Amino acid sequence: MSSHFNDDSILARFFGKASNYTDIPTPLYKEYNVKKGLRNEDGTGVRIGLTKVADVIGYDKDADGHVIPCEGDLLYRGYSIRDLLANRKGNFGFEETCFLLLFGFLPNTVQFREFCHSLAIRYELPDNFLVNEVLRAPSKNLMNRLQMLTLALYNFDETPDETDVYQTLLKGINLIAKYPVLGCYSYQAKMHDLFHNSLIIHYPRPDYSIAENILYMLREDGTFTDREANLLDAILVIHADHGGGNNSTFTDVVIGSTGTDLYSAICGSVGSLKGPKHGGANVSVSEMMKEVIGLTNYTDDKDAVRKVVEDLLSGALYDHSGLIYGFGHAVYTLSDPRAELLRSLCKKLAEEQGCLDQYAFYELFEKTVKEVVYEKKNKILPTNVDFYSGFAYNMLGIPEDLFTPLFAISRVAGWVAHNVENKLYDGRIMRPATKYVGDHTDFVPMKER
Repeated sequence: MSSHFNDDSILARFFGKASNYTDIPTPLYKEYNVKKGLRNEDGTGVRIGLTKVADVIGYDKDADGHVIPCEGDLLYRGYSIRDLLANRKGNFGFEETCFLLLFGFLPNTVQFREFCHSLAIRYELPDNFLVNEVLRAPSKNLMNRLQMLTLALYNFDETPDETDVYQTLLKGINLIAKYPVLGCYSYQAKMHDLFHNSLIIHYPRPDYSIAENILYMLREDGTFTDREANLLDAILVIHADHGGGNNSTFTDVVIGSTGTDLYSAICGSVGSLKGPKHGGANVSVSEMMKEVIGLTNYTDDKDAVRKVVEDLLSGALYDHSGLIYGFGHAVYTLSDPRAELLRSLCKKLAEEQGCLDQYAFYELFEKTVKEVVYEKKNKILPTNVDFYSGFAYNMLGIPEDLFTPLFAISRVAGWVAHNVENKLYDGRIMRPATKYVGDHTDFVPMKER
């Protein structure tokens, strides 16, 4: 049979006849008590496990089980994210957060120093990995590249398929240490290969924190201010985990529950995080705000901003979806603590960089969105972490290509912690159920079809 034919139109005809793709009536979901998107009717998530790693506090419930909105908080091993950020040790808050998530307690001075050393000695990539795996095979999308490089590291592990708790922890710490290097080098390789930019490779410094090393490896001159590193460190801290119910962590636990290697589980989580409904949302916010700023030029005219917000809601602007990215959340009802903290940190860096007018515009846009949505829909819409993260990255000179990879660089710590926890306290393969609602059909021989 010749392979030289236009199979697109043929396959399109097949798909057009495949009515089975679309004939599952919506009422059947209620009849069989199937939770679409693993969501209860009140919008809360279906419980799929127990965890002591992190807690996302977005609402209370009354005696009858009704949701009561409340100010949000995020707890890592019982500690509020606010306290963890307020008490960081220099620009090493992310390292302390990793220790807390992995081991379940806050380190003392000696333990903290030893853990930072354990990470630093793992920054270095295996021999020939940079040339053979990173530079010779750049990718258009850095999240896809992170997946491939994660699986490539499997081949450099002498015991990649050992999945006991301790080995999983060791392999996880190795990934935490190497992900910043992989992300930065993948970006440099892409810029060199696709756009013929000068190839910049700075080897990570063991005396630098992970946040400091990211800025060092990305910038041609390797310089940064302390406040810049502090802001990036805070971003890593607030993205390090978000409970066991978020899509990428759930993916990690589901894959890990099969007994497969950690590299495969983390690879699956990266694929999940790439999606625009999950980690990729920060890029959607950035793209939306480019259009908004292009129309308003950082104006302080509230009426002009209100007009833009109304046009976004009506679907007249950006992607015509009627959505305003960076607002609303599946769990938080009144406020996202990560957005509140990031707003304050952004203002401090904006003062240092002399761009308070840009910060003021973001703040005005945020307030206007909440006012308009409340007026038109009688709904409180919390600002989520993605709204200010793009502004923060722009001030840090971090390219949009790296927005979501930076999310993965920080979240790998949480993925490892939940993978280990599931091995310790559950251990069963996760196998939910579906209800078959199709027909039972007698087979028809091909010549009679």
